[in-house]
Amino acid sequence: MTAPRESTTALTNAQGDPVASNENSLTAGQRGPVLLQDHHLLERMAQFNRERVPERVVHAKGSGAFGTFRVTRAIPELTVAQLFQTEGTECRMLARFSTVAGERGFADTVRDPRGFALKMYTEDGNWDMVGNNTPVFFVRDPVKFQDFIHSQKRHPATGRRSETMMFDFWGLRPETLHQTLYIFGDRGIPRGYRFMNGYGSHTYSLWNAAGERFYVKWHFHSQQGVQNLTEEEATEIAGKNPDFYFQDLHDAIERGEFPKWRVSIQVMPEAEAETYHIHPFDLTKVWPHADYPLMEVGEFELNENPRNYFAEIEQAAFEPSNMPRGFGASPDKMLQGRLMSYADAHRYRIGVNYAQLPVNKAASPVNTYNRDGQTRFDGNYEGAPVYEPNSFGGPVASGEAVQEPPLKLTGEAGRYGWPETDEDYFAQPGALFRLMKPAEQQRVYGNYARHLGATPQFIQDRYLGHLDKVDPKLGQGVRDAINAMKAEADPQIRTVLTETHTYAAGGQMKPQPQAVGTDD
Repeated sequence: MTAPRESTTALTNAQGDPVASNENSLTAGQRGPVLLQDHHLLERMAQFNRERVPERVVHAKGSGAFGTFRVTRAIPELTVAQLFQTEGTECRMLARFSTVAGERGFADTVRDPRGFALKMYTEDGNWDMVGNNTPVFFVRDPVKFQDFIHSQKRHPATGRRSETMMFDFWGLRPETLHQTLYIFGDRGIPRGYRFMNGYGSHTYSLWNAAGERFYVKWHFHSQQGVQNLTEEEATEIAGKNPDFYFQDLHDAIERGEFPKWRVSIQVMPEAEAETYHIHPFDLTKVWPHADYPLMEVGEFELNENPRNYFAEIEQAAFEPSNMPRGFGASPDKMLQGRLMSYADAHRYRIGVNYAQLPVNKAASPVNTYNRDGQTRFDGNYEGAPVYEPNSFGGPVASGEAVQEPPLKLTGEAGRYGWPETDEDYFAQPGALFRLMKPAEQQRVYGNYARHLGATPQFIQDRYLGHLDKVDPKLGQGVRDAINAMKAEADPQIRTVLTETHTYAAGGQMKPQPQAVGTDD
């Protein structure tokens, strides 16, 4: 903040009309009622009622900053995207980091995945990458996304988040094991947004001038180094500063300590996707680096804090469907679902014309036949043609020049499950667990136990059975940690350690207390 100074700016209403008083309402006499004709008061009240847009259903609490994306390796052999034709090419960008399950009031340091969303304002249009700080996700079919999120939100009767709902869903969908092991490991609570890696997570694609397609995984590695918090440290910080990540990112940029990330890709030729032993479009799986090593292609630096949080971060709209020429999607089922759902969420949350907001507006020219709608932010193309084709110089499609190569598809339409050869839920989580150092494995036992131990016994038994298959050492370690916590618990509070939920007639879920004894 600067030193105080006298204002020389006249206050107006939203239409630019001068305001006579911002201290007193217009009334009928000193003690009389307020007059309806006090349009300044009415405008302020109406604006106040609408100044909060609905928060995001997921990723509600997030902070972000602007910066610069720079290409360190040109890859014209992989893509025709202008951004990657020449080494050293730069563009302005925006990054938004977030928690996932909690609302905007949640503490930053809760155990949760972290959103990692990037928007590059390229000369060909906006390129968005919507990912997380983990290379995998909980589910691999978009039809289960809503159920997963509901299980992480608040219980309909108690209004609280429910460990029972979480582990009931996870235990009934063992494909979630890979992601939950990340979450209950050290990376479940980063030290701050500057100290975590990011991943596109999905399988995307690139295509070159010869019409060749390559499937890619995007990786963003923190040049500050990956650093994490223990659950005890995170709990202490949450009590002192629930906006700890916000402050850390903002203050680092203000000090000139601009955080940087190295950008790399894994590349799989299109033909290899048909025969690779791991399903290449399964969001719960990673591609082993031994088969598809990382190729560094760029870096980005965050060097500019937002001038206004609401305008530039809360109204920022990221969507994986923002793919300029040279970038493409893949048959990844979850990605296919998100191509539609993200843009649709923005239309609901911030209006059909959200792409015209300054933070979302492309750096390249925009010429569409989209017209009208609430809160149109520009001249609505004035008298330009509103239909196509037309005889009056309206924009026309670019045709083959920007057309993505055809995607070969085979088979009959149906609701297919995953191939039997890909139903191994336990191999990759087991490999991840065995990569952890012994000290982290010990923390994993406790992290799981604090949450799983608050669920009914049948849910514990089911989930511990899955952990046994991931690695017997993991299952036994969590089992021992749960028993130790129960044995050490104060008898006065044992009844609140575990929650159970039963369904009444009609399917209503009702919470019931369950005492926890040391002999469970």
